[in-house]
Amino acid sequence: MTDSLDQVISAALDEREVPYEHPQPGHFTLTLPGTKKQQTNCRLVVGNHALLVEAFVCRAPDEAHEAVYRFLLRRNARLYGVHYTVDRLGDIYLTGRMSHAAVTADELDRVLGQVLETADGDFNTLLEIGFATAIRREWDWRTSRGESLANLKAFEHLLLPTSPGGGTAEADS
Repeated sequence: MTDSLDQVISAALDEREVPYEHPQPGHFTLTLPGTKKQQTNCRLVVGNHALLVEAFVCRAPDEAHEAVYRFLLRRNARLYGVHYTVDRLGDIYLTGRMSHAAVTADELDRVLGQVLETADGDFNTLLEIGFATAIRREWDWRTSRGESLANLKAFEHLLLPTSPGGGTAEADS
């Protein structure tokens, strides 16, 4: 069974020009390119009864854990084929399982598309919720040293002073 699934998976990834490694039968590692999250590392493992799909999204949040987990749970309700999970360290992953019979090129495309859309689309939100203090610290450090702020521009709104009404001073003007 592993050999035939390996052929289906390899052909699907080759057809879609997804770079991957196939270090041993039933095991694939691939990198999905993104825009907000530059890349999402993903692995596919053929098990006895199902294909495991697992992708690293981000490390454990530094703060606002409850808000991060609430976001993940709510987001799970809208996902196809995968769901958010956390490991024993609190790192955030997307995980899914497909029965062997469901492993086709089109279904792999749908599930890997969901992985990419979710990891890339939710990445900045997860950073804003779980790492806001670190982002502010990094911004201040780079500013004080004249370092580039290019990859922090997406979080510039976190640095705007808040007005007494709770909004940003810019939004209130």
